[in-house]
Amino acid sequence: MRKEDCYLLGTIQRPHGLKGEVAVFLDVDDPSVYTALESVFVDQDGQLIPFFIEALQIGSQKNIFKFEEIDSYEDAAELTGYDLYLPLSTLPPLEGNAFYYHEIIGFTLVDKESGQVGEIRQVVSGMQDLLVVDRQGIEILVPLHDELIDRVDREQRQLLMQLPEGLLDVYLNPNNTPDDED
Repeated sequence: MRKEDCYLLGTIQRPHGLKGEVAVFLDVDDPSVYTALESVFVDQDGQLIPFFIEALQIGSQKNIFKFEEIDSYEDAAELTGYDLYLPLSTLPPLEGNAFYYHEIIGFTLVDKESGQVGEIRQVVSGMQDLLVVDRQGIEILVPLHDELIDRVDREQRQLLMQLPEGLLDVYLNPNNTPDDED
């Protein structure tokens, strides 16, 4: 399994108890969707290794995984910090304006006012999620807010947005600065 064919489920935080269990941070909207997991892929030094789940507790405060053949605190401690992945094919399809970030890579960003902006190359997650858009070699960063999204057109592979006024000018006309007033 290749990482490009998977999505990040979460990260192993630390050992839990003495029998090989681990506490896991699930980086998902609804952890309860994952109560019936049978296996996950663990990213060990860039390789995705399948780990089978012996027992699983999904809760509001903590998530505890017990993997097959991980039977001691020491074995569990060696997994601390590793990321967990699942195949993209396990994601339920979304409809309407809801989308997965990986889904819109390669889509064309279209502004309601100025038309076609460019190709979405990446989505950067952080305190402020951003679209990285390529417009004929110029990289444009666009804030990703639900209020700005007009429509997701999966057939045309377009994301239609109402961009903040002046955003494109910052990138496309960088020498047009306001006149200095003395």
